[in-house]
Amino acid sequence: MGRLPHCSGRAADARIVEAALATADALHLAARSYLTLSGGERQRVHLARVLAQLWPGAEGQVLLLDEPTSMLDPAHQHSILQAARRFAAQGAAVLVVLHDLNLAARYCDRLLLLAEGSAQASGTPQEVLRAEPLRAVFGLEVLVQRHPERGHPLIIAR
Repeated sequence: MGRLPHCSGRAADARIVEAALATADALHLAARSYLTLSGGERQRVHLARVLAQLWPGAEGQVLLLDEPTSMLDPAHQHSILQAARRFAAQGAAVLVVLHDLNLAARYCDRLLLLAEGSAQASGTPQEVLRAEPLRAVFGLEVLVQRHPERGHPLIIAR
């Protein structure tokens, strides 16, 4: 699981790998060959590998995730982003590339909206996820409402 450069003793490393696999909802996949895993299962194993390398997360660590929810069913999308939030709560910085605006609104503290490599908007989800910048960047008419339970922006294509 990529622990060799971070070796902290066999028993400690085994606990770290187990915790990382559990966090990524991949513990049940540990005995399976990587070649037999589905795309979503591979995605979760990759996240567990990265978490095992950075475990337990600390001030100054940075976790970069590029489309961590691709190929995942909705339940696993949420569990992966919840794991990233928990990792950030331990002091690590977490940078995530997401194209699902509703997931970004729910799980991200700050957003950077890019178009052709340049920043179009930056700020909280409430500041960035507005109809005008989304139309300008994506060419899509959207309705932005407040989530009735959580309060974050909810993006609905018109």
